Amino acid sequence: MQKITALLLAVLLALGAVSALADVASDVEAGQVLTHDELLEKALAESGTFVVYGNTSRISAAAEEFAALYNIPTESSNKKDQDIYDKLRTENGTEAADMVMIQDSAQLTDAIAEGLVINFVPAAVKDALDEADRQPALVHQYLNKLFIYNNLGGDVPAIRNVWELTAPGMKGRVIFKNPETEKVNMNFLVMCTSDAWAEKLAAAYEAWQGAPIDLGEYRNAGYKWIAEFLDNVTFGKSDTSIAEEVSQEAAAGKIGLFVLNKLRSSSVLTDHLTVAQYDASAGGYAVEPFSGFMYPMYAMVTAKAMRPYTAMLFIEYLMTPDGFRPWSKNIGAYSPNAAIPINEGDLGIDVWKSTLVMEDASYILNSSEVEDFIRLHCQR
Repeated sequence: MQKITALLLAVLLALGAVSALADVASDVEAGQVLTHDELLEKALAESGTFVVYGNTSRISAAAEEFAALYNIPTESSNKKDQDIYDKLRTENGTEAADMVMIQDSAQLTDAIAEGLVINFVPAAVKDALDEADRQPALVHQYLNKLFIYNNLGGDVPAIRNVWELTAPGMKGRVIFKNPETEKVNMNFLVMCTSDAWAEKLAAAYEAWQGAPIDLGEYRNAGYKWIAEFLDNVTFGKSDTSIAEEVSQEAAAGKIGLFVLNKLRSSSVLTDHLTVAQYDASAGGYAVEPFSGFMYPMYAMVTAKAMRPYTAMLFIEYLMTPDGFRPWSKNIGAYSPNAAIPINEGDLGIDVWKSTLVMEDASYILNSSEVEDFIRLHCQR
């Protein structure tokens, strides 16, 4: 009898969970057409603390301003991307997040398919966004990892072609976070093996050497560039520490690939650094075939949200100039909403999209063999 009772309880709980998920999905569908005032009314009618997870430290500043604006009790946490995905699968009830700001389009594609998160596009900003920035997930911002070099000394690595980074004289001078522990970096390298980027890398090699590329054992030019690039790389602990290291006087002749927004840190000696793409744009030339990597960060309602309308209201807020303020006050974060201008001295998102490798979830999702190849070369 006890076993039957326990089984019935488990079934009821499961049915309750399914019902709750269906309710959130229904609420989000209804919210897609609501005005700001209608969203606000429904959000203020919800009870409990609004819970937000984000893989950016600035999520807390945005959440605090949102909470003060609408007098909504809010709790925000800055967590690593993988921790957020893990919590989406394990947390329930009031401890679960209502909304997440998250990256890695490949993992997000899986999370959408699993029903862990639900896409919401605020009616107030829908027409200001490109379709690709609305579906299958709302892009809150784009970030870029760029080649940034120390401009001191007589051997400045002012690259104009990424194959220069594979030359014997660059060994130990290139600093990059290990892609085995940094998914963004793994995704960047994976994308280099796609047909489009492999072709561009092959053309860049010929421009560099004056002769067609000899692939030898490599499947395409992307694989060859990755192997030879990683052979020259020194792995840094984090993008922040890499930015700090490359900016030191003792780092003359070194170049890093790290997030541009790390230049906002007071511990980084920015006068000693030159962003390769800034230099190229000012000089009227291109870094062939790319000067870094660009990837999106998404804002999503969770399927277990206890305050779904508050989550939608917060997402709407994040897509406005006021909600984007924690990011727009520095270079390196780009809203897909054209009403939010770029930071003074930065380049526009159109320039970045045309000069950087862009993340493509559909390619990355089928990249296990490429990742194995990358891991093998990381361990050499």
